[in-house]
Amino acid sequence: MATDIRLKETLPDIVESVVASYTECSRTSHLGHKPLPSREAVAEILCDLLDLLYPGYGRKQNLHLGNIEYHVGDLIDGLHDKLTQQIARALRHEQDCAPPEARVDLDFEALAQQKAIELLKRLPEVRLELEQDVQAAYEGDPAAKSYHEVIFCYPGLEAVSVYRIAHELLLLGVPLIPRMMTEYAHSRTGIDIHPGARIMPGFFIDHGTGVVIGETCDIGRNVKLYQGVTLGALSFPRDAAGNIIRGMKRHPTLEDEVVVYANATILGGDTVIGHHAVIGSNVWITESVAPATVVSLEKPSLRMRQPGLSAAEALNYQI
Repeated sequence: MATDIRLKETLPDIVESVVASYTECSRTSHLGHKPLPSREAVAEILCDLLDLLYPGYGRKQNLHLGNIEYHVGDLIDGLHDKLTQQIARALRHEQDCAPPEARVDLDFEALAQQKAIELLKRLPEVRLELEQDVQAAYEGDPAAKSYHEVIFCYPGLEAVSVYRIAHELLLLGVPLIPRMMTEYAHSRTGIDIHPGARIMPGFFIDHGTGVVIGETCDIGRNVKLYQGVTLGALSFPRDAAGNIIRGMKRHPTLEDEVVVYANATILGGDTVIGHHAVIGSNVWITESVAPATVVSLEKPSLRMRQPGLSAAEALNYQI
């Protein structure tokens, strides 16, 4: 059946109404402004950085001591340019969004280049942290056959690797891009780590799907989380005008050697889980837990009913 040409004549009206919405809904439009950071460029930067952090595991293999320096030099040179451009865009946008009285005249490209160089300088330190994360994953999961399997296959390590890059950029005062990076990892792994969280080395997320780690979390050394864990906020404090007060400690602290099992929820900025504590599955915690404490739900009462049994007979099978 052929399309109706008369319906196509309505398209100009649709265009006009969509364009009109750009003025009416100005918060979701970015028109007449300088370009924002590119999602595609940020994803490409992450791929380049991961190739540097895990040489031989990514897009370029067959690396050896005879060609590795050339390979690293090529990546570093390209990253310098890509990072400088995207960071400059983010800095310029942040300045454009500031109140007029707070704006200053800056050379955004020069400032972005400084931040790009500083991030690249920090990569050896990031690698040292990630090596401890890889070791924690291997030692914490009996299903892991090798360090190589952890690097190739574990979504938790991918999410943590991207977080560690994004966190360094956040510490350098780069706006927007750190969150773009961790949301890219979130979309790939199902693990949501805010770049503002402070996570010590030896961190392992087993399985991973559904894990949420809030902006003001503090996580100590050798902490292990399972899937579905939420480290979140109790509520958002507001000022007299009803606006959310930002910059406060809203998310919990997990001290060294803590283990949190699947689907546990730990909330609140004053909540501290003491070192070597074990938090069982499906618990809801809004207050601090002493060190070396095991927190668990009471064993549930299960009922099993076999076909053909009455409800009264099935009660005999209660566990």
